[in-house]
Amino acid sequence: MKLLLNVLKRIHKPAVCSSQPRCRSSSARSGLLPLRDEALIVGSNPELVQRLGPQVEVRTGFITEEEEGAFMQELELGLKKKRYEFDHWDGAIHGYRETERVMWGERCEEVLSRVRSGAFPEGSPLLGPVHILDLDKTGYIKPHIDSVKFCGSTIAGLSLLSDSIMRLVKEDNAEEWLDLLLPRFSLYILRDQARYNFTHQILKDEESVFNGQRVPRLRRISVICRNLPS
Repeated sequence: MKLLLNVLKRIHKPAVCSSQPRCRSSSARSGLLPLRDEALIVGSNPELVQRLGPQVEVRTGFITEEEEGAFMQELELGLKKKRYEFDHWDGAIHGYRETERVMWGERCEEVLSRVRSGAFPEGSPLLGPVHILDLDKTGYIKPHIDSVKFCGSTIAGLSLLSDSIMRLVKEDNAEEWLDLLLPRFSLYILRDQARYNFTHQILKDEESVFNGQRVPRLRRISVICRNLPS
């Protein structure tokens, strides 16, 4: 089956969003230094951050270390049978392995149920397979917009194994951008305009700096859920 991200559309002094409880990180399990009251979302200007605020979320500590371990137990054997690829067919991803999964064990299914109920509009039909994207430490995802033919208004992803930075850039105006700090164990959600009109990417390790703070990028696995187009 052709994987979902195989159909992609190709296409900095930041303003910090006002701190909100859901945007704080103090987890000792993350590789990040304590961020005190700094938000996990910064942008090119305060107006953009405020405008996109309801459409972009980072929920820290969404899963526990034990729940991460449950996902790894289910995924690792299959992923190890694949090689990291460094020449994605359209150049969108570098240093990756990917797969899809429909059936999950009880522990993982409980987590995915939380994702589905918390991230997607009530009654929204969801894409059946969950997309798994495994980035090598040297891997990264280039700017893209997920295909509107296969994906609906909302994208939600769990971050396993590593902190990372996701960058959103307005498709028709590169001066408008947001950086999202995605700590390990977090859930990110992109909705509506943030999903349709902004490219998103995961930065390389050597470029992984958030609001002046270095954020080391290790191997990262994302577990991604999407709804269907309306």
